[in-house]
Amino acid sequence: MELHNLKPASGSTHKDKRIGRGQGSGYGGTSTKGHKGAKSRSGYSKKFGFEGGQMPMQRRLPKFGFKNPFRKEYKAINIDVLQTLADKRGITSIDAQTLIDAGYLSKNDLVKILGNGTLTSKVEVKAHAFSKKAVEAIEAVQGTAVKL
Repeated sequence: MELHNLKPASGSTHKDKRIGRGQGSGYGGTSTKGHKGAKSRSGYSKKFGFEGGQMPMQRRLPKFGFKNPFRKEYKAINIDVLQTLADKRGITSIDAQTLIDAGYLSKNDLVKILGNGTLTSKVEVKAHAFSKKAVEAIEAVQGTAVKL
């Protein structure tokens, strides 16, 4: 076997229909499109969501809900993450930039500190929002929670 005599396994390929190439081809005349109607004509394309005249799904179902354009979405950081930063890097002041450098946030994220975990180090935390439990945990170890 060499490159010039390679061929696909038998039955794995088939010849394409050569549509619209005369009656002798077997696919001339209507070119396998049947007789008349929009689908037989050139330039036909079905409208998106068209269901053959049946009331389409996007019109059958009611509209609902509301998207608040002024919603602020916060990235949640638990106080156990603050403890790991304090332990590993010896940081006493944690702000958004510290969390960005550590890889917990991207530069456009707003930060909310949540109270899951335990905090043993005294740290100053600057964030956009705090939960009540997080503020209590930070202040319990003589730390400070500063809202940006």
